[in-house]
Amino acid sequence: MKAKKAIVREPSISYTQCVSSHPLHHTVNLEKAKQQHINYCDVLSSLGLELIKLPPKKEYPDSCFVEDTAVVFGKRAFITRMGVQSRHGEDKEVEEALKEYFATKRATEPATIEGGDVLHLPNRLICGITQRTNELGTEQMKDWLQIKVDTINNPNIVHLKSYMKYLGKNTMIISDEYENQPLIQDLTLLSIPKRESYSVNCLSIGSTVIMSNNFSNAQNIVSDAGFEVIPIEMSEFEKCQGSLTCLSILF
Repeated sequence: MKAKKAIVREPSISYTQCVSSHPLHHTVNLEKAKQQHINYCDVLSSLGLELIKLPPKKEYPDSCFVEDTAVVFGKRAFITRMGVQSRHGEDKEVEEALKEYFATKRATEPATIEGGDVLHLPNRLICGITQRTNELGTEQMKDWLQIKVDTINNPNIVHLKSYMKYLGKNTMIISDEYENQPLIQDLTLLSIPKRESYSVNCLSIGSTVIMSNNFSNAQNIVSDAGFEVIPIEMSEFEKCQGSLTCLSILF
């Protein structure tokens, strides 16, 4: 079912202090990030989504990456407990917004889980066990959302969505290192070379896929699979190890 609403939050004045190991982290440009976020929101609106805009939070440099704070499925929302201590507290306004539409429950210590690790498929979720999400977080989410959850264990990555994303139409875009992953062999796989793997973390809305504008080969692969592609600039979010899905919660 196509999403109708999106929770977003613009980057705050502290955004340049985001948690990141990206080699260009020190070059993050706040004003450019703000403009890229405006463009992102404009695209969501043009696709028919109603935006729920939360105020920026200077106490939390990473708080524009709202996806990590919650996982929504059916009539329930699971409020996460993020793997980085400095991000604890970002979820408060998100939870309040979601309570208007969903029954909510919070992850509890010592569970950690972030929305960037959770892939939504029509009849199940796939969750990464990574640097930010542990098995207990996955189990708590599964119990609350009452949905089948498969897991992929890779403690060397930050978020699973950086390597695979379900687009709809029984199709998944993946970084080529995951093309033999057993859990996704029943899907049509669009394999992207590792050098373009940033493009995998794209955002699908209906039959439209919003992608980073830096990777024309990846865009062509998705377009050839029958999707409309909208490329946008994401440079200042890539430097903070964020991408298109990170910037919204769709429902």
